[in-house]
Amino acid sequence: MMGLGFPELMIILVIIMIIFGAGKLPEIGSAFGRSIKNFKTSMKDAEQEELAEGEQTEGSIEGAEEPKAVPESTGETAEVSESPESSEK
Repeated sequence: MMGLGFPELMIILVIIMIIFGAGKLPEIGSAFGRSIKNFKTSMKDAEQEELAEGEQTEGSIEGAEEPKAVPESTGETAEVSESPESSEK
């Protein structure tokens, strides 16, 4: 199996330094960091879009009516829930 250990990584680093030079390494590192950051933010955005689409599809089931707005509850709703007891009296 081909594993990358510390000696192999050092050889790769030396080759990169020879090719690009020591002056370009900070620029390459910052560009690499920005690309990773952009990738992470795009993945988060994609997950949020999937969640939003999932919520929309849950609410729109075929043949089902969409829920209507319910007015804020006042003290009257508690009295309505007690109406079966009042009908027994």
